[in-house]
Amino acid sequence: MTDLTAPTADPKAARPARRPDGPNAGILAIVVLVLSIATVALPALAAGALYPSPSASSDAVARYFADHSFSAALTGFLAFGASVPLGIYVATTYARLLRLGIRVPGPNIGFFGGIASSVMQGASGLVIWALSQTASETPGAFVHLVADAAFALGGFGFATGAGLLIAGTAVPALILRLTPRWLAWTGLVLAAAGEISFLGMFWPAFDYLLPVVRFAGLAWLAVVGFTLPRNRHEVPRRGE
Repeated sequence: MTDLTAPTADPKAARPARRPDGPNAGILAIVVLVLSIATVALPALAAGALYPSPSASSDAVARYFADHSFSAALTGFLAFGASVPLGIYVATTYARLLRLGIRVPGPNIGFFGGIASSVMQGASGLVIWALSQTASETPGAFVHLVADAAFALGGFGFATGAGLLIAGTAVPALILRLTPRWLAWTGLVLAAAGEISFLGMFWPAFDYLLPVVRFAGLAWLAVVGFTLPRNRHEVPRRGE
């Protein structure tokens, strides 16, 4: 006779404990991308004018910050806000690559580049915000100097770091087939664009790579965040 009072085994207890995956990397990258687009679009709509480029005159740059201090502050606010989920994305993706058993330098390079891009982005936003608070009382040449520093941090600094982040993910993804091959190769192209974008410091023609790396690169990170395997069991075998 079956003893109905005997304790029954809990099927959930028999399963191995699952490691926490952390935030969804794809969603984090989408948040960063949306905030990055808003950083450009919302201040332009509020001011009725685009954020000044480094090639603008000191008077034009100073006039923008003096006449559109709210838009400048909004630019800094959104830029800094985008740096936070980017840093979380970097940590989440790095932990996932380690969970997949990848012990080559790629994930470490990507982690370094990703944290660097997040810090550069955040520093750029804080500098722009601070400039918006005091530009009306500051000489035009100094305003231009600080605005150029903010552009360098959020432009060349961000793109170079993002290139390393993308490369550190794309290379193991290509070799180990963690993502579709076309996605990994696209990442390598974007990573190369990020690494050569700093040439814009001397040749402005390369500045066009900066928005490509920022927006297309963030979109690539979002797709990878959704497609990257969560554990070794999801990695396809060579023969499959």
